[in-house]
Amino acid sequence: MNAPSADLAKFLAAQEKKSLLRFLTCGSVDDGKSTLIGRLLYDTKLLFEDHLAALEKDSKKFGTTGGDIDFALLVDGLEAEREQGITIDVAYRFFATDRRKFIVADTPGHEQYTRNMATGASNSELAVILVDARKGVLVQTRRHAYIASLLGIRHVVLAVNKIDLVGFSKDVFDGIVRDFAAFAERLGFQSIVPIPISARFGDNVIAKSANTPWYAGPPLLAHLEAVDVESPLADKPFRFPVQWVNRPNLDFRGFSGTIVGGRVKVGDAVAVAKSGRSTAVKRIVTMDGDLKEAAAGAAVTLVLADEVDVSRGDVLSAPVARPDVADQFAAHLLWMTEDELLPGRQYLMKLGTATVPVQVTALKHKVDVNTLDQHAAKTLHLNEVGYGNFSTSQPIAFDPYHDNRDMGGFILIDRFTNATVGAGMIDFGLRRATNVHWQALDVDKEARAAQKGQRPAVLWFTGLSGSGKSTIANLVEKALLAEGKHTYLLDGDNIRHGLSRDLGFTDADRVENIRRVGEAAKLFVDAGLIVLTAFISPFRSERRMARDLVGAGEFIEIFVDTPIELCEQRDPKGLYQKARAGEIKNFTGISSPYEAPERADLHIETVTGDPAAHAAAIVAYLRERGYIG
Repeated sequence: MNAPSADLAKFLAAQEKKSLLRFLTCGSVDDGKSTLIGRLLYDTKLLFEDHLAALEKDSKKFGTTGGDIDFALLVDGLEAEREQGITIDVAYRFFATDRRKFIVADTPGHEQYTRNMATGASNSELAVILVDARKGVLVQTRRHAYIASLLGIRHVVLAVNKIDLVGFSKDVFDGIVRDFAAFAERLGFQSIVPIPISARFGDNVIAKSANTPWYAGPPLLAHLEAVDVESPLADKPFRFPVQWVNRPNLDFRGFSGTIVGGRVKVGDAVAVAKSGRSTAVKRIVTMDGDLKEAAAGAAVTLVLADEVDVSRGDVLSAPVARPDVADQFAAHLLWMTEDELLPGRQYLMKLGTATVPVQVTALKHKVDVNTLDQHAAKTLHLNEVGYGNFSTSQPIAFDPYHDNRDMGGFILIDRFTNATVGAGMIDFGLRRATNVHWQALDVDKEARAAQKGQRPAVLWFTGLSGSGKSTIANLVEKALLAEGKHTYLLDGDNIRHGLSRDLGFTDADRVENIRRVGEAAKLFVDAGLIVLTAFISPFRSERRMARDLVGAGEFIEIFVDTPIELCEQRDPKGLYQKARAGEIKNFTGISSPYEAPERADLHIETVTGDPAAHAAAIVAYLRERGYIG
């Protein structure tokens, strides 16, 4: 009875000692990625009998290989994938050999699912890039190779698949290898191993094929078992992003998270990256008891020797090797949604355990994935890759992505939908951010407002062109001036003659225009004024950004709600007529959207009442809430 237990313990111990390789298969659509993984699982005898029976049944119903087993169906789990014969989502599979354990990500080849490929690449150490021998290196092949390089993958297998369909031609294989090597020369891969394979029939997958006597290299599995991809994270500086403050009772206060770089021992000095405050590690706590030492990859709770100010999103680090801390940095960005990137718009950035508002302040260029050439760009569209400067609302701790993926990789999140819209890789911090500090002033906003006998605020009028924003705002300012109040009116057309004279009317330019207006309005509020703005400001995100720039109660959103039919009837400048005729592009309400406020502070419906009555109602609102006496 003891022998089986001993054998099992010995087997489990052997499994624990095996190294683990995470890799992905990628490339253009229908290059055979799923078939290759299915062949690996089949030939390594890791399929149960019921799996094989189901595979044979599914091959008859969904298969694309005639009467043969269609190995792709082992991985293409979604019904839509099976019916179309393509991969849509990322499928993860585990298998093992006597020498190594593997986690493989089968990623989609269609361009529209490039974001899924990036997800698989972000956790991989090696990429198997498949190329159909009949088609050669395609645009999507280059795109996936470039993204793999951006996401820190340094080892590549160029699997020239379906070599059987070109008569196992050495010339075809050599030509594809030359094309890929010429493209990949600037991508910084440490190793590129080309292998001719037939995933369907198993040539050079598990064992060397007699059909390619001219190929002297290893079969695919042998290379995957032997390739050295060990990342020396444990030898890097100590990094510990705090996930949560662990406070189960009054007698215990620890900081939980996963070590993403270096190692730490009880008694070691550590520093809070942002504040620089130093302390020492008192305990390293786990579910299985305390440890004397922990290294990269370990999930632990650290108890510190001193009471220091640490919260979720902070990073504990080695005092002599702290990460960069800045509120501006340069980074590559892969755009992952149908809506275009709008520089100046505020998104949420999640880096490690920290989430902060961020803006793309300058898009330097975008990359042509065919040539790797850089082109000027004002925005990014789905699956495009760009490089630019980013600005966060507060300083964050980070390392360059090429030094530490966990400390340099981030995602962008839409603030309204919570959808992930981009994936970024930090290149370096912009040092100028550390040289700019707020200047303390003796005369502050409260003093300036008290001198004027009013509460400063932004009255933000929004609505379609021709809705009456400027007319009503002008009447409100005249009424406030008559009462001796100090105001300033920022009007859309007037701003376009000066502050925003360099901007057009694309969505990106509209976002930048409102960002500038928001910053100008913030300065007027700081001066103690009641500032009125009359702008279409079509996007909720930018109106929210303008609100966030000032203090609580200092932003009053006034929705001048006028049906577009009435706006067109008024059309004082003839703009709607020109827009309908196609003479004006990106015209709000016609060829560009207007996102109406969902919870405006004041809702002015202009179908009823006249501008003077609406202005009087706004002044009464200000009086009731103490903005004016």
